[in-house]
Amino acid sequence: MIHGPHIDWFALAAVNSLLAASALSLLSAVLVPGRWRRPVAASLCALGYATALGFAVALYVKSPHGHGVVVDAFRRDRLTELTGIIIAGSGLLATALSYRERMREHHGEYYALLAAAGGGMLFFVGANNLMTLFLGLEWFSICLYILCAIDRDRLGGLEAALKYLVIGGFGSAVLLFGSALVYGATGRLDFAAIGAAGNAHDSLLVLGLALIIAGLAFKASAAPFHMWTPDVYEGAPTPVTAFMAAATKTAALVVTLRLLVTAFPGDARLWTVALAAIAVCSLVVGNLAALVQKGVKRMLAYSSISHAGFMLIAVSANSNLGARALLYYLVPYAAMSLGSFAVVAARERELGVPVTFENMAGFGWERPLLGVSMWAFLLGFAGFPLTGGFVGKFYAFAAAYEHGWTWLVIVGVLATLVSLYYYLGLVRAMFMRRAEDLQLAPIGGSPPRDALLQAAVVTCLVVTVGSFFAVQPMIDLARHAANSLSF
Repeated sequence: MIHGPHIDWFALAAVNSLLAASALSLLSAVLVPGRWRRPVAASLCALGYATALGFAVALYVKSPHGHGVVVDAFRRDRLTELTGIIIAGSGLLATALSYRERMREHHGEYYALLAAAGGGMLFFVGANNLMTLFLGLEWFSICLYILCAIDRDRLGGLEAALKYLVIGGFGSAVLLFGSALVYGATGRLDFAAIGAAGNAHDSLLVLGLALIIAGLAFKASAAPFHMWTPDVYEGAPTPVTAFMAAATKTAALVVTLRLLVTAFPGDARLWTVALAAIAVCSLVVGNLAALVQKGVKRMLAYSSISHAGFMLIAVSANSNLGARALLYYLVPYAAMSLGSFAVVAARERELGVPVTFENMAGFGWERPLLGVSMWAFLLGFAGFPLTGGFVGKFYAFAAAYEHGWTWLVIVGVLATLVSLYYYLGLVRAMFMRRAEDLQLAPIGGSPPRDALLQAAVVTCLVVTVGSFFAVQPMIDLARHAANSLSF
């Protein structure tokens, strides 16, 4: 008699919720009449994300002590669940942003892929060995490749999807080859078993480690592995871009933290320096390239590369403080990314053309709610007080300083000063220039109203500002999640 492994279905409940939502949304593309497909599929996707969010919260509460499930291939702990809360919340808001997106057809398929991508990310962040890590990576990556090209009438989307497919496939191959080298050096796939193998500084293991870091850096949009990011962010449908900017970066950075701390503690002196170098490169490339951008989506894309550098500063500290800094930083960053791209989506729908600094002129006075929200998101990206971005950067710098890397703190502060030019430049365009001077007018003479988009923007604004005033509760959540790792 064959006995299968014990499966903790509760630990997989959030993933299964999104898989069920994806399957039902896909069925709606076939079984539901055309005019009802969008609302039905969107409702199913939103319900899946809301259910996953609820399960992630319940699992966080009921998982004070982490353990492996499904033959130790998946990790149930508070680090997985806090990350799942961020991803599920991002997916729920991305679903709201997507509802009014111009799309001729494929509504059921779109929401099915959006839910499946979230499920893949939740599986990815809980990976406890190299096999499940790669399977989770491919799971959500394939969904995102298709989502970028879901609207066949958008040539920019097709081009973005092709670039993302080619470069993303290369990044996945690099990570897989690195995993193979690590397995060859240690004979183990489990993260903890790799760390206990005692092969630190083995040349094969170090090469595998370098390739794994490069593969994860592709997904985190960290320089010099960022080349796909500006074109893909610009060409993809804006709600997809928002979801990628918030959820994909969250998943990639948390998995990087877990993998390096758990599987490669003996090589910490190597990978901390490597991550610090990647962080500096991301800060330099992201900020300098953003200075010359005219399109808002491309500027935000380079901004995301810069923020990957700030968050890698926290990871490179290799400490409990650094882990807490990363987990705290991800909450306001996800909110600011989703909110800023939501405002861009609203402007795109008004004008019917790509959003630039020029055609954002006067937007703050035309749409006060969205304009003030965008102003808050940009100040948060820049690290101004009264936003969570200030505390996130301060916390990351504190982790680097505690590690003894004062030079890295100085680089981060200088990068922040450079970023003020393009963030405040957009604020200036929205509030200090008149749209009448440029003869801009929304399609149809008045802006289209989108209650779901506005609700999502307000939610992001509340999280961005609230994370500044609710610092201690958020730090406590981050501390409990960081305790899942052994430093």
